[in-house]
Amino acid sequence: MNGRAPIVAGAVLVVALVAVFLLVLPTMSEVGETEDRLQQTQDQEINLAAQLKALDDARAAAPETELEIAAIDALMPPTAGLPSLFRLLQGAADRAAVDFFSFTPGTPVPNPTGSYSTIESQITVSGGYFAIDEFLFLLETSKRAAKVTALAMTPSAGGDGTTTTSTSSLQIQITVEFYTTDSSAGPGSIPGPTEGVSTTGV
Repeated sequence: MNGRAPIVAGAVLVVALVAVFLLVLPTMSEVGETEDRLQQTQDQEINLAAQLKALDDARAAAPETELEIAAIDALMPPTAGLPSLFRLLQGAADRAAVDFFSFTPGTPVPNPTGSYSTIESQITVSGGYFAIDEFLFLLETSKRAAKVTALAMTPSAGGDGTTTTSTSSLQIQITVEFYTTDSSAGPGSIPGPTEGVSTTGV
């Protein structure tokens, strides 16, 4: 009887080990996998919450963003828009009460990056010092983005073609760049060609 006790004890131990391998270890593995899935779910929940907050913030900022986009579109419109550009400059000339105004737009040239086109133009204005100063201020603060690359000021020519030395009558010739986000602006472009025109006004 006593000799069989170690055998029974060994059998019980073997059964216990088999039970551990067959029942406990798989269960522990499942618990570990469940914990991993739970952690992944929690991480996804955190990411979704962050995305939701970002969307809520974007929705709240939408009106302001739309205003900013509209302002950028005004500075750099999607087309050359030469008629509206001429009206803008003519309005500035009228407000400044200059004696003479001339606008000659150039052909739009795509930027090497392909992100916009540049319209190099010539503007001639003559009149009194304060009128010209006002015109330059209105050009600088206009709704259309502009970059003056050259400016020359001379005494204005009189009615008989002679040049007056009076500082109260001046003429300026401005080389200025305007811009459009249409990188294919010009003849045959998409959304369409905008022909350059030379216009003068008195």
